[in-house]
Amino acid sequence: MASSALISDTEPWKDLKGHVQDINKTHLRDLMNDVNRCQAMMVEFDGMLLDYSRQRATLDTMGKLIKLAEAAGLKDKINRMFAGEHINSTENRSVLHVALRAPRDAVIQSDGKNVVPDVWEVLDKIQKFSETIRSGSWVGATGKPLKDVVAVGIGGSFLGPLFVHTALQTDPEAMEAARGRQLHFLANVDPIDVARSIAGLNPETTLVVVVSKTFTTAETMLNARTLREWISSSLGPDAVAKHMVAVSTNLTLVEKFGIDPKNAFAFWDWVGGRYSVCSAVGVLPLSLQYGFSLVEKFLKGALSIDQHFHSAPLEKNIPVLLGLLSVWNVSFLGYPARAILPYSQALEKLAPHIQQVSMESNGKGVSIDGVLLPFEAGEIDFGEPGTNGQHSFYQLIHQGRIIPCDFIGIVKSQQPVYLKGELVSNHDELMSNFFAQPDALAYGKTPEQLQKENVAPHLIPHKTFTGNRPSLSLLLPSLNAYNIGQLLAIYEHRIAVEGFVWGINSFDQWGVELGKSLATQVRKQLHASRTEGKSVEGFNFSTKTLMTKYLEASSDIPAELPTLLPRI
Repeated sequence: MASSALISDTEPWKDLKGHVQDINKTHLRDLMNDVNRCQAMMVEFDGMLLDYSRQRATLDTMGKLIKLAEAAGLKDKINRMFAGEHINSTENRSVLHVALRAPRDAVIQSDGKNVVPDVWEVLDKIQKFSETIRSGSWVGATGKPLKDVVAVGIGGSFLGPLFVHTALQTDPEAMEAARGRQLHFLANVDPIDVARSIAGLNPETTLVVVVSKTFTTAETMLNARTLREWISSSLGPDAVAKHMVAVSTNLTLVEKFGIDPKNAFAFWDWVGGRYSVCSAVGVLPLSLQYGFSLVEKFLKGALSIDQHFHSAPLEKNIPVLLGLLSVWNVSFLGYPARAILPYSQALEKLAPHIQQVSMESNGKGVSIDGVLLPFEAGEIDFGEPGTNGQHSFYQLIHQGRIIPCDFIGIVKSQQPVYLKGELVSNHDELMSNFFAQPDALAYGKTPEQLQKENVAPHLIPHKTFTGNRPSLSLLLPSLNAYNIGQLLAIYEHRIAVEGFVWGINSFDQWGVELGKSLATQVRKQLHASRTEGKSVEGFNFSTKTLMTKYLEASSDIPAELPTLLPRI
């Protein structure tokens, strides 16, 4: 049992609290002049470069953060995670998403059993099944090949796979592998999402992948029943077994739904939803779209970071350094948010995925032992690809609130464009901004500089940039399946490091339960009001008024619902 002592009671924490006063006397303009410091704040691994020299930190700060990590037992907690111990104590589970990309001959234990053979049994099954679908050997109910896939899932069953799919769509190797195929995702229970996901699709050539561990997730199962109706109304009820498969562990409900249990792909309790993209949750739809061999490269990229995270010393460990800097920014400097700014349109779905991984993992108010935290934990994550974000929210980042930024750049574009007569290529234009923005945030622009430029006195306050705004830069050699796997694992482990240091459980999510349970009461009331004309009762005045207004304004909805599918 872990000690109930809070990390904030330790001497390294108190030392860092006092150290903030020293940092407040510095400015990044001056810190960036120290070449030795900047050099020490760069880490290279497997073709990528991390530069955190634009953080509001000195080498002394980093030493103190390493001592904080030691006081938190960080290395021991990492080892316990890889050893399969039940570090998710509130659910009494191992946390082993690293096993999902482990090599076939690895040994990773959970409850005394090596789980790697089970992982590879599922991966082998996915490889065989996806090749059968992609080759046209498996056909639909009318004999046509299944070239379109709709993956139905929500939260971690959607955001991670969508991020990887969006990042791969413009990779030349992936594009060739996906030729003639489409992959869609259906997540929201909003019928508009159903309409959009099946727009232009033919049930005869569509395969639906239903992703729900228990096969009871309310939104996912309603969407699954909707697509089952879409298929069976067109092709007959017997077509369901040919056009729907499942990622689930509840084979009884899978079979009851009409899916052949042989076409169910397992995952395990030691895989959290938001960490499940490397399980069948992501690997199955991605393999159907791109082929298993390409998805395996993605898994190997994640594995490379897993091994680095597990073995590299703390001071040269990329996820550890990133996690410690987040703790420093949030809990000591008082910067609660983080902007994720990839200078690659292919990474447009990175920030939404990391939003969930980070905010669902570390959005906690109590320690792992249930003690109220006397400090702020968790980050508010948002982001947008550059340069789009520059024309959206960078104004606030430069002259408003201080928000630490993650700049992510790619050396080689997936789709290079050159125009004769232009000063630089399109990608160089993009990367010019990637290199310039961190310096603009760090250095700013002083009133003295503006005066020398003969700026009108009344405009000087408006054009002054205070600078001293922290960021870090991560430069990847390219953006192929391997690099995408690396990027995913870096953020997964960074977020775990934050939780390990804060002393919270980053692997449960009780905060999502209350709203769902209240929605059950609302659902019953809406049904009773529609079918029996009952007035809204048992809710506060505000909710009662809103629900009554909704029911009155939508009274054209019949009491006994007929089947009505989207009309797009």
